[in-house]
Amino acid sequence: MTSLHKLGSSGLEVFPLVLGGNVFGWTADEPTSFAVLDAYTAAGGNFVDTADSYSAFAAGNKGGESETIIGKWVKDRGNRSDVVIATKVSQHPDFPGLSAANIKAAADASLRRLGTDYIDLYYPHFDKPEVPVEEIIGALDELVRAGKVRHIAASNITAERLQESLDFSDREGLARYVALQPHYNLVSRDTYEGPLQELAARTGLAAVPYFALAAGFLTGKYRPGTTVDGPRAGGAAKHLGTERGRQVLTALDEIAKAHDTAVPTVALAWLASRPTVVAPIASARTVEQLPALLAVADLTLTETELDRLTSASA
Repeated sequence: MTSLHKLGSSGLEVFPLVLGGNVFGWTADEPTSFAVLDAYTAAGGNFVDTADSYSAFAAGNKGGESETIIGKWVKDRGNRSDVVIATKVSQHPDFPGLSAANIKAAADASLRRLGTDYIDLYYPHFDKPEVPVEEIIGALDELVRAGKVRHIAASNITAERLQESLDFSDREGLARYVALQPHYNLVSRDTYEGPLQELAARTGLAAVPYFALAAGFLTGKYRPGTTVDGPRAGGAAKHLGTERGRQVLTALDEIAKAHDTAVPTVALAWLASRPTVVAPIASARTVEQLPALLAVADLTLTETELDRLTSASA
C-alpha cells in the first residue's frame, strides 16, 4: 500500500497525488466524475482539490458545479471522513474577492454544495493585494475557530504577501497557512522556484503544485505535426514551439521508456521529487487517464534521471 505523506504542519496525511476537481461538471459529467473519484480512492487516493468557481469559466455553468458533484459523491459513498477535501474562495461570480464578509459567505456556500460541515483545507484562490492580510487571515481564523475549516493554505500569492500573512498569524496567534499551491511544472519553473519556494522551505509549508502537467503538454500527447482537440489544447501546444519544451519531451520519452512507464508518470515523479513538494495536482477526464497519474506513487527516478530532466527544463 502506498504510504501517505504529511501535509506540512497540518497533521493531515495525504496520498502523493492530488486529484484535481476542475474537470468535474466541465469536461467530465457527473457519472464520469463519480467513476474517476471511485477509481482514485480505490487505488488509495484520499486528497481531492476543487474551488468554488469551478467551472464558471465553461459555457452554461455558474460556478460550484465541481463542489456539487463531489458533495453528491461523498454523500452517496458515505466516505467523508476518509477524504481530504480542499476548496478555494475569491473567484466565484457570486462571491468575488477576499473581504472578510465574502470569505465567510463563500465558505458557507461551499459547505452547502459539498454537503459537509467542514472543509479540510481552505485556500484564498487568488490573493487580492488591495485587501489587508489582517482582514483575510482574521476571517479565515474565524472559520477555523467555528469548526467550518480545519486548515488554511495559500495560492497564487507573492512571497512578500505570504511572508506578511505568516508573520501576522504568528504574531497574533491566529490560524496559519500550512500549505501553498503554486503553478509549477517542468516547463514552468520560475513560477515557483526562487523566493516563494525558499519561503515555503524556511517556514515548513507543503507545496501542492497545480498545472503539474502543463495543461496536458507533459502527458506527451502534443507532438510536432499533431493536432489535439480540447479546451486547453492551445495553451499546452505552445510549449512545442520552445526549445525547452522539445528538450523536456525528449528526456521524458527516454526515461519513460527505461522504466516502461508513461510520460506523465515521469513528469509527475520529477515534480514530486522537488524541495517542499508533497503532492502534485493532476486531473483526469476519464478513468482511463488515471493509471498514468496514480503510478507516480510507485515511481522513483534515479539522481541521474532527475538531473537530466532538471537540465532539460532549465
